[in-house]
Amino acid sequence: MRALGEKEIRASFVNCSKGEARRLSLPADFTGTPWSDLDFLGWRDPKAPDRGYAVTERDGELVGIALRASTGTRRSALKSSICSVCVTPQAGSGITLLVAPRAGEAGRQGNTVGLYICADLACSLYVRGKKQSALARRFEESLTLEEQNERTTRNLNGFLDQVLGQA
Repeated sequence: MRALGEKEIRASFVNCSKGEARRLSLPADFTGTPWSDLDFLGWRDPKAPDRGYAVTERDGELVGIALRASTGTRRSALKSSICSVCVTPQAGSGITLLVAPRAGEAGRQGNTVGLYICADLACSLYVRGKKQSALARRFEESLTLEEQNERTTRNLNGFLDQVLGQA
């Protein structure tokens, strides 16, 4: 992913107001972001831990979405789960249901979509082996690293299609 500036990121959000995008907190170590290791920029809000954000490039344009952690019952810490985006197995608390309001009128009416994803939104780093889950390692796959990165992007884009009302 190419390096992004604060203004670009804030202008990319499609499912929140401009005021909400202006007020969101950027990642804690934004200046140290490892851009070359990212398929998308994902982070949890350091000031509001129930909120998360993801920004990616689609068809040459930036698309950002605001996410909120589900308030439903917590999953068992004893069971493991698999991220819907990067297919990384995580201990129970390492995967969370994040919900996004749909873009446009549907979102203003309260319609949302959700997915189970790495709680820290660091999918790209898990795929590349730059970060380890609590389970210590990923599955051995026959896919190349490039194919795994493409799958991560494809899975995220499938979710973005739902947010944008294109699915």
